[in-house]
Amino acid sequence: PEERVADANKAATQQPTKYGYVNAVQVYPFTDGALYQLYAAPERVTDIALQPGEKLTAVSAGDTVRWVIGDTASGTGDNQRTHVLVKPFAPGLATNVVITTDRRTYHLQLQSTEKTAMAAISWTYSQDQIIALRQRNAQAEAVTPVASNIALENLRFRYSISGDTPPWRPTRAFDDGSKVYIEFPRRIDQGEAPPLFIVGADGSSELVNYRVRGNYYIVDRLFA
Repeated sequence: PEERVADANKAATQQPTKYGYVNAVQVYPFTDGALYQLYAAPERVTDIALQPGEKLTAVSAGDTVRWVIGDTASGTGDNQRTHVLVKPFAPGLATNVVITTDRRTYHLQLQSTEKTAMAAISWTYSQDQIIALRQRNAQAEAVTPVASNIALENLRFRYSISGDTPPWRPTRAFDDGSKVYIEFPRRIDQGEAPPLFIVGADGSSELVNYRVRGNYYIVDRLFA
């Protein structure tokens, strides 16, 4: 068991890299469950900078006798940033620190040396960036018109929706005299969108071309 734990911790440890530095700050990509290595030295303070707006819940350290650990903040309002500060009393010390916040948990491995100390560490948060991008795209889609130059007086809502009720079931359909617009649930873009067939009077089906605009299918012809 001890060997398995040691192997797992070694595999999870993120070491500082040459390309991870921005000036004197080592910037780690945040991954849940990773261990982040921090090197410190006596009479040197190392800054652990959290994400702007992130609220500190608690800081727990394995060795609070030979390490000084405190916190402060910079900025104000939504841009306020918490800084956890660490300093060892002597070289050759090793301990761990767990930082919990309102957003995530950080696991750090601390090691002290004679003179080598990291000035600061921080993180990038790819998951937050992906969520923010999706939100921006959703907001842009919400305010983007389905099509331009549509005369409201020409819209005809003469279609009914029937059949099964899959998650992508259309909510309504209408045409402007030349094109048919089929509206789907907002989140259809997160799953597999269905193909579109037209069933003729003789019961035969024909796959038709369409364009996707947000959560709408636009068909450049009328069904009947």
